[in-house]
Amino acid sequence: MFLMATSAIGPGFITQTTTFTARLGAAFAFAVLVSILVDVAVQLNVWRVIGVSRLRAHELGNKVAPGVGWVLTVLVVAGGLVFNIANVGGSGLGLNAMVGLDPTIGGALSALVAIAVFSIRRAGAALDRIVVVLGAVMILMTAYVAIVSDPPVGAALRNAVLPDQVDVLVITTLIGGTVGGYITYAGAHRMLDSGMTGPENVGHVSRSSVQGILVTAVMRVLLFLAVLGVVGSGVDLATANPTATAFEAAAGQVGLRMFGVILWAAAITSVIGAAYTSVSFLTSEATSPRRRNLLTIGFIVVSTAAYLLLGTTPVTLLVFAGAFNGLILPIGFTVVLWVAWRRRDLLGGYRYPRWLLAVGVLAWLLTLYLGWQSVAGLGSL
Repeated sequence: MFLMATSAIGPGFITQTTTFTARLGAAFAFAVLVSILVDVAVQLNVWRVIGVSRLRAHELGNKVAPGVGWVLTVLVVAGGLVFNIANVGGSGLGLNAMVGLDPTIGGALSALVAIAVFSIRRAGAALDRIVVVLGAVMILMTAYVAIVSDPPVGAALRNAVLPDQVDVLVITTLIGGTVGGYITYAGAHRMLDSGMTGPENVGHVSRSSVQGILVTAVMRVLLFLAVLGVVGSGVDLATANPTATAFEAAAGQVGLRMFGVILWAAAITSVIGAAYTSVSFLTSEATSPRRRNLLTIGFIVVSTAAYLLLGTTPVTLLVFAGAFNGLILPIGFTVVLWVAWRRRDLLGGYRYPRWLLAVGVLAWLLTLYLGWQSVAGLGSL
Protein backbone atom coordinates (compact mmCIF):
# COMPACT_ATOMS: atom_id res chain seq x y z
CA MET A 1 0.00 0.00 0.00
CA PHE A 2 2.69 2.48 1.04
CA LEU A 3 5.00 1.42 -1.80
CA MET A 4 2.35 2.47 -4.31
CA ALA A 5 1.60 5.69 -2.43
CA THR A 6 5.22 6.77 -1.93
CA SER A 7 6.10 5.83 -5.52
CA ALA A 8 3.40 8.25 -6.66
CA ILE A 9 4.59 10.97 -4.25
CA GLY A 10 7.82 12.01 -5.95
CA PRO A 11 9.52 15.32 -6.80
CA GLY A 12 7.22 15.73 -9.82
CA PHE A 13 4.13 15.16 -7.65
CA ILE A 14 5.23 17.93 -5.27
CA THR A 15 6.07 20.41 -8.03
CA GLN A 16 2.85 19.68 -9.98
CA THR A 17 0.64 20.14 -6.94
CA THR A 18 2.30 23.43 -6.03
CA THR A 19 2.23 24.81 -9.57
CA PHE A 20 -1.42 23.92 -10.18
CA THR A 21 -2.49 25.31 -6.81
CA ALA A 22 -0.78 28.61 -7.61
CA ARG A 23 -2.51 28.68 -11.00
CA LEU A 24 -6.04 27.60 -10.05
CA GLY A 25 -6.27 28.49 -6.36
CA ALA A 26 -9.18 26.86 -4.51
CA ALA A 27 -10.59 25.55 -7.84
CA PHE A 28 -7.76 22.99 -7.88
CA ALA A 29 -9.79 21.07 -5.26
CA PHE A 30 -12.12 19.81 -8.01
CA ALA A 31 -9.21 18.45 -10.07
CA VAL A 32 -7.88 16.69 -6.96
CA LEU A 33 -11.27 15.08 -6.22
CA VAL A 34 -11.83 13.85 -9.81
CA SER A 35 -8.30 12.46 -10.08
CA ILE A 36 -8.74 10.56 -6.80
CA LEU A 37 -11.98 8.94 -8.02
CA VAL A 38 -10.36 7.86 -11.31
CA ASP A 39 -7.27 6.60 -9.47
CA VAL A 40 -9.47 4.44 -7.21
CA ALA A 41 -11.27 2.97 -10.25
CA VAL A 42 -7.96 2.10 -11.94
CA GLN A 43 -6.24 0.63 -8.89
CA LEU A 44 -9.25 -1.41 -7.75
CA ASN A 45 -9.20 -3.23 -11.09
CA VAL A 46 -5.41 -3.53 -11.43
CA TRP A 47 -4.89 -4.88 -7.91
CA ARG A 48 -7.83 -7.29 -8.10
CA VAL A 49 -6.89 -8.84 -11.45
CA ILE A 50 -3.18 -9.14 -10.57
CA GLY A 51 -3.96 -10.36 -7.06
CA VAL A 52 -6.53 -12.98 -8.05
CA SER A 53 -4.54 -14.23 -11.07
CA ARG A 54 -1.24 -14.30 -9.10
CA LEU A 55 0.48 -13.04 -12.27
CA ARG A 56 2.50 -9.88 -12.85
CA ALA A 57 1.22 -7.39 -15.42
CA HIS A 58 3.68 -8.41 -18.16
CA GLU A 59 2.91 -12.11 -17.56
CA LEU A 60 -0.80 -11.37 -17.98
CA GLY A 61 -0.03 -9.42 -21.16
CA ASN A 62 1.79 -12.37 -22.73
CA LYS A 63 -1.07 -14.69 -21.75
CA VAL A 64 -3.58 -12.41 -23.48
CA ALA A 65 -1.51 -11.91 -26.66
CA PRO A 66 2.12 -13.01 -27.24
CA GLY A 67 4.49 -10.07 -27.09
CA VAL A 68 2.17 -7.59 -25.36
CA GLY A 69 3.85 -8.24 -22.02
CA TRP A 70 7.28 -7.55 -23.47
CA VAL A 71 6.09 -4.27 -25.01
CA LEU A 72 4.76 -3.29 -21.59
CA THR A 73 8.08 -4.28 -20.01
CA VAL A 74 10.10 -2.11 -22.40
CA LEU A 75 7.85 0.90 -21.75
CA VAL A 76 7.93 0.49 -17.95
CA VAL A 77 11.69 -0.10 -17.69
CA ALA A 78 12.60 2.72 -20.11
CA GLY A 79 10.28 5.19 -18.42
CA GLY A 80 11.29 4.05 -14.94
CA LEU A 81 15.00 4.45 -15.70
CA VAL A 82 14.67 8.02 -16.96
CA PHE A 83 12.37 9.04 -14.12
CA ASN A 84 14.79 7.50 -11.64
CA ILE A 85 17.44 9.94 -12.84
CA ALA A 86 15.04 12.71 -11.80
CA ASN A 87 14.29 10.95 -8.51
CA VAL A 88 18.01 10.75 -7.65
CA GLY A 89 18.33 14.43 -8.56
CA GLY A 90 15.33 15.26 -6.36
CA SER A 91 16.90 13.48 -3.39
CA GLY A 92 20.03 15.60 -3.84
CA LEU A 93 17.95 18.80 -3.89
CA GLY A 94 16.15 17.61 -0.77
CA LEU A 95 19.41 17.20 1.17
CA ASN A 96 20.53 20.58 -0.15
CA ALA A 97 17.42 22.26 1.29
CA MET A 98 17.67 20.20 4.47
CA VAL A 99 21.36 20.61 5.42
CA GLY A 100 22.96 22.63 2.59
CA LEU A 101 24.77 19.64 1.05
CA ASP A 102 25.83 19.87 -2.61
CA PRO A 103 22.97 18.33 -4.68
CA THR A 104 25.32 16.05 -6.64
CA ILE A 105 26.87 14.63 -3.49
CA GLY A 106 23.43 14.41 -1.89
CA GLY A 107 22.07 12.46 -4.84
CA ALA A 108 24.96 9.98 -4.68
CA LEU A 109 24.57 9.49 -0.91
CA SER A 110 20.81 8.99 -1.29
CA ALA A 111 21.41 6.36 -3.95
CA LEU A 112 23.68 4.53 -1.49
CA VAL A 113 20.82 4.54 1.04
CA ALA A 114 18.49 3.01 -1.56
CA ILE A 115 21.12 0.40 -2.47
CA ALA A 116 21.54 -0.46 1.23
CA VAL A 117 17.83 -1.29 1.44
CA PHE A 118 18.24 -4.00 -1.20
CA SER A 119 21.62 -5.19 0.09
CA ILE A 120 20.55 -6.50 3.47
CA ARG A 121 19.40 -10.04 4.04
CA ARG A 122 15.72 -9.25 4.64
CA ALA A 123 15.36 -6.67 1.88
CA GLY A 124 11.59 -7.16 1.58
CA ALA A 125 10.92 -6.37 5.24
CA ALA A 126 13.28 -3.37 5.09
CA LEU A 127 11.53 -2.10 1.96
CA ASP A 128 8.13 -2.25 3.64
CA ARG A 129 9.30 -0.50 6.80
CA ILE A 130 11.23 2.34 5.18
CA VAL A 131 8.37 3.37 2.85
CA VAL A 132 5.90 3.38 5.77
CA VAL A 133 8.16 5.49 8.01
CA LEU A 134 9.09 7.98 5.29
CA GLY A 135 5.49 8.15 4.07
CA ALA A 136 4.33 9.02 7.59
CA VAL A 137 7.09 11.66 7.93
CA MET A 138 6.01 13.35 4.68
CA ILE A 139 2.35 13.46 5.69
CA LEU A 140 2.94 14.74 9.25
CA MET A 141 5.32 17.50 8.19
CA THR A 142 3.07 18.63 5.35
CA ALA A 143 0.10 18.62 7.75
CA TYR A 144 2.01 20.97 10.07
CA VAL A 145 2.69 23.45 7.24
CA ALA A 146 -0.93 23.14 6.06
CA ILE A 147 -2.11 24.19 9.53
CA VAL A 148 0.27 27.14 10.00
CA SER A 149 -0.41 28.51 6.49
CA ASP A 150 -4.08 28.93 7.49
CA PRO A 151 -5.70 28.01 4.13
CA PRO A 152 -9.31 28.92 3.20
CA VAL A 153 -10.70 25.42 3.81
CA GLY A 154 -14.32 26.50 3.19
CA ALA A 155 -13.49 27.80 -0.30
CA ALA A 156 -11.61 24.58 -1.07
CA LEU A 157 -14.55 22.40 0.03
CA ARG A 158 -16.99 24.44 -2.06
CA ASN A 159 -14.77 24.26 -5.14
CA ALA A 160 -14.42 20.49 -4.75
CA VAL A 161 -18.06 20.14 -5.90
CA LEU A 162 -18.81 23.54 -7.46
CA PRO A 163 -15.53 24.65 -9.04
CA ASP A 164 -14.98 28.22 -10.21
CA GLN A 165 -12.78 26.81 -12.98
CA VAL A 166 -12.27 23.37 -14.56
CA ASP A 167 -9.00 22.49 -16.30
CA VAL A 168 -9.14 19.11 -18.05
CA LEU A 169 -5.42 19.08 -18.78
CA VAL A 170 -4.63 19.51 -15.08
CA ILE A 171 -6.91 16.60 -14.19
CA THR A 172 -5.35 14.27 -16.76
CA THR A 173 -1.85 15.30 -15.64
CA LEU A 174 -2.70 14.44 -12.02
CA ILE A 175 -4.08 11.04 -13.06
CA GLY A 176 -0.98 10.26 -15.11
CA GLY A 177 1.22 11.26 -12.18
CA THR A 178 -0.50 8.98 -9.64
CA VAL A 179 -1.43 5.90 -11.69
CA GLY A 180 0.80 6.29 -14.75
CA GLY A 181 3.90 4.33 -15.73
CA TYR A 182 5.47 1.98 -13.19
CA ILE A 183 3.38 3.49 -10.34
CA THR A 184 0.29 1.59 -11.54
CA TYR A 185 1.90 -1.74 -10.67
CA ALA A 186 4.20 -0.89 -7.72
CA GLY A 187 1.82 -1.92 -4.96
CA ALA A 188 0.18 -4.79 -6.83
CA HIS A 189 3.52 -6.45 -7.67
CA ARG A 190 4.71 -6.03 -4.08
CA MET A 191 1.47 -7.67 -2.96
CA LEU A 192 2.33 -10.72 -5.08
CA ASP A 193 5.63 -11.05 -3.22
CA SER A 194 3.77 -10.89 0.10
CA GLY A 195 1.64 -13.92 -0.82
CA MET A 196 -1.71 -12.24 -0.01
CA THR A 197 -3.23 -13.29 -3.32
CA GLY A 198 -5.92 -15.48 -4.87
CA PRO A 199 -9.74 -15.29 -4.75
CA GLU A 200 -9.69 -16.00 -1.01
CA ASN A 201 -7.90 -12.68 -0.35
CA VAL A 202 -10.05 -10.44 -2.57
CA GLY A 203 -11.25 -8.33 0.39
CA HIS A 204 -7.69 -7.69 1.57
CA VAL A 205 -6.55 -6.84 -1.96
CA SER A 206 -9.38 -4.35 -2.53
CA ARG A 207 -8.89 -2.59 0.81
CA SER A 208 -5.15 -2.25 0.25
CA SER A 209 -5.60 -0.76 -3.23
CA VAL A 210 -8.05 1.88 -2.00
CA GLN A 211 -5.98 2.67 1.09
CA GLY A 212 -2.89 3.19 -1.08
CA ILE A 213 -4.71 5.76 -3.22
CA LEU A 214 -6.12 7.43 -0.10
CA VAL A 215 -2.62 7.81 1.39
CA THR A 216 -1.58 9.55 -1.84
CA ALA A 217 -4.77 11.62 -1.74
CA VAL A 218 -4.14 12.75 1.84
CA MET A 219 -0.66 13.96 0.89
CA ARG A 220 -2.03 15.74 -2.20
CA VAL A 221 -4.79 17.47 -0.19
CA LEU A 222 -2.43 18.55 2.61
CA LEU A 223 0.14 19.92 0.16
CA PHE A 224 -2.65 21.69 -1.76
CA LEU A 225 -3.94 23.33 1.45
CA ALA A 226 -0.43 24.30 2.58
CA VAL A 227 0.31 26.07 -0.71
CA LEU A 228 -3.23 27.50 -0.97
CA GLY A 229 -2.80 29.25 2.39
CA VAL A 230 0.45 30.84 1.23
CA VAL A 231 -0.86 31.88 -2.21
CA GLY A 232 -4.03 33.24 -0.62
CA SER A 233 -1.96 35.52 1.59
CA GLY A 234 -0.48 37.19 -1.49
CA VAL A 235 2.96 35.56 -1.60
CA ASP A 236 4.46 35.13 -5.09
CA LEU A 237 6.11 31.72 -5.49
CA ALA A 238 9.56 31.53 -7.06
CA THR A 239 9.50 29.86 -10.47
CA ALA A 240 12.68 27.84 -9.85
CA ASN A 241 11.44 26.17 -6.64
CA PRO A 242 7.83 27.15 -5.85
CA THR A 243 7.29 24.59 -3.08
CA ALA A 244 10.36 25.70 -1.12
CA THR A 245 9.09 29.30 -1.34
CA ALA A 246 5.67 28.27 -0.06
CA PHE A 247 7.04 26.32 2.91
CA GLU A 248 9.47 29.08 3.86
CA ALA A 249 6.72 31.71 3.65
CA ALA A 250 4.46 29.59 5.88
CA ALA A 251 6.96 28.50 8.55
CA GLY A 252 10.23 30.39 8.01
CA GLN A 253 13.52 28.49 8.11
CA VAL A 254 11.83 25.59 9.89
CA GLY A 255 9.43 25.31 6.95
CA LEU A 256 12.32 25.35 4.48
CA ARG A 257 14.10 22.52 6.35
CA MET A 258 10.84 20.60 6.48
CA PHE A 259 10.52 21.00 2.73
CA GLY A 260 13.99 19.50 2.39
CA VAL A 261 12.99 16.48 4.48
CA ILE A 262 9.73 16.02 2.54
CA LEU A 263 11.43 16.34 -0.86
CA TRP A 264 14.19 13.91 0.15
CA ALA A 265 11.69 11.37 1.53
CA ALA A 266 9.53 11.69 -1.60
CA ALA A 267 12.54 11.27 -3.89
CA ILE A 268 14.24 8.37 -2.08
CA THR A 269 11.02 6.36 -1.82
CA SER A 270 10.41 6.99 -5.52
CA VAL A 271 13.96 5.79 -6.31
CA ILE A 272 13.18 2.60 -4.39
CA GLY A 273 9.71 2.20 -5.93
CA ALA A 274 10.85 2.82 -9.51
CA ALA A 275 13.76 0.39 -9.20
CA TYR A 276 11.73 -2.33 -7.48
CA THR A 277 8.78 -2.13 -9.90
CA SER A 278 10.89 -1.90 -13.07
CA VAL A 279 12.87 -4.99 -12.06
CA SER A 280 9.64 -6.83 -11.22
CA PHE A 281 8.88 -6.63 -14.96
CA LEU A 282 12.21 -8.27 -15.77
CA THR A 283 11.74 -11.17 -13.34
CA SER A 284 9.20 -13.80 -12.37
CA GLU A 285 8.17 -15.71 -9.26
CA ALA A 286 10.90 -18.24 -10.06
CA THR A 287 13.65 -15.58 -9.85
CA SER A 288 15.67 -15.92 -6.65
CA PRO A 289 15.48 -13.00 -4.16
CA ARG A 290 19.26 -12.54 -4.41
CA ARG A 291 19.20 -12.15 -8.18
CA ARG A 292 16.21 -9.80 -7.99
CA ASN A 293 17.99 -7.62 -5.43
CA LEU A 294 21.17 -7.52 -7.52
CA LEU A 295 19.18 -6.41 -10.57
CA THR A 296 17.46 -3.73 -8.50
CA ILE A 297 20.78 -2.46 -7.19
CA GLY A 298 22.12 -2.41 -10.77
CA PHE A 299 19.09 -0.36 -11.86
CA ILE A 300 19.78 2.22 -9.13
CA VAL A 301 23.50 2.32 -9.99
CA VAL A 302 22.80 2.96 -13.70
CA SER A 303 20.30 5.76 -13.03
CA THR A 304 22.64 7.36 -10.46
CA ALA A 305 25.62 7.16 -12.82
CA ALA A 306 23.54 8.84 -15.54
CA TYR A 307 22.60 11.64 -13.12
CA LEU A 308 26.22 12.17 -12.03
CA LEU A 309 27.53 12.16 -15.61
CA LEU A 310 24.85 14.53 -16.91
CA GLY A 311 24.84 16.74 -13.82
CA THR A 312 21.09 17.17 -14.19
CA THR A 313 18.04 15.37 -15.49
CA PRO A 314 17.84 15.70 -19.31
CA VAL A 315 14.59 17.60 -19.83
CA THR A 316 13.78 16.17 -23.26
CA LEU A 317 14.31 12.62 -22.02
CA LEU A 318 12.09 13.33 -19.03
CA VAL A 319 9.30 14.62 -21.27
CA PHE A 320 9.79 11.60 -23.53
CA ALA A 321 9.49 9.27 -20.53
CA GLY A 322 6.36 11.14 -19.46
CA ALA A 323 4.86 10.44 -22.87
CA PHE A 324 5.82 6.78 -22.39
CA ASN A 325 3.89 6.81 -19.11
CA GLY A 326 0.81 7.97 -20.98
CA LEU A 327 1.10 4.91 -23.24
CA ILE A 328 1.72 2.42 -20.43
CA LEU A 329 -1.59 3.10 -18.69
CA PRO A 330 -3.96 2.34 -21.61
CA ILE A 331 -1.93 -0.69 -22.81
CA GLY A 332 -1.63 -2.24 -19.37
CA PHE A 333 -5.17 -1.36 -18.34
CA THR A 334 -6.58 -2.87 -21.55
CA VAL A 335 -4.90 -6.16 -20.61
CA VAL A 336 -6.32 -5.97 -17.07
CA LEU A 337 -9.90 -5.32 -18.24
CA TRP A 338 -9.72 -8.00 -20.95
CA VAL A 339 -8.68 -10.58 -18.36
CA ALA A 340 -11.50 -9.42 -16.06
CA TRP A 341 -14.05 -9.65 -18.89
CA ARG A 342 -12.99 -12.62 -21.03
CA ARG A 343 -10.26 -14.65 -19.30
CA ARG A 344 -11.91 -16.17 -16.28
CA ASP A 345 -9.50 -19.09 -16.70
CA LEU A 346 -6.61 -16.82 -15.64
CA LEU A 347 -8.58 -15.81 -12.55
CA GLY A 348 -9.02 -19.38 -11.33
CA GLY A 349 -12.73 -19.34 -12.13
CA TYR A 350 -13.34 -16.19 -10.07
CA ARG A 351 -16.52 -14.34 -11.11
CA TYR A 352 -15.45 -10.74 -11.64
CA PRO A 353 -17.95 -8.11 -10.37
CA ARG A 354 -19.75 -6.44 -13.29
CA TRP A 355 -20.01 -3.12 -11.46
CA LEU A 356 -16.24 -3.02 -11.00
CA LEU A 357 -15.69 -3.87 -14.67
CA ALA A 358 -18.08 -1.07 -15.69
CA VAL A 359 -16.25 1.44 -13.49
CA GLY A 360 -12.98 0.24 -14.99
CA VAL A 361 -14.24 0.74 -18.56
CA LEU A 362 -15.17 4.35 -17.79
CA ALA A 363 -11.68 4.96 -16.41
CA TRP A 364 -10.19 3.11 -19.41
CA LEU A 365 -11.85 5.56 -21.81
CA LEU A 366 -10.02 8.36 -20.04
CA THR A 367 -6.72 6.46 -20.28
CA LEU A 368 -7.22 6.31 -24.06
CA TYR A 369 -7.44 10.09 -24.11
CA LEU A 370 -4.24 10.26 -22.05
CA GLY A 371 -2.58 7.87 -24.48
CA TRP A 372 -3.63 9.98 -27.45
CA GLN A 373 -2.18 13.08 -25.80
CA SER A 374 1.04 11.18 -25.20
CA VAL A 375 1.34 10.16 -28.85
CA ALA A 376 0.99 13.81 -29.82
CA GLY A 377 3.76 14.66 -27.33
CA LEU A 378 6.06 12.00 -28.80
CA GLY A 379 5.49 13.42 -32.26
CA SER A 380 6.54 16.92 -31.18
CA LEU A 381 9.73 15.49 -29.63
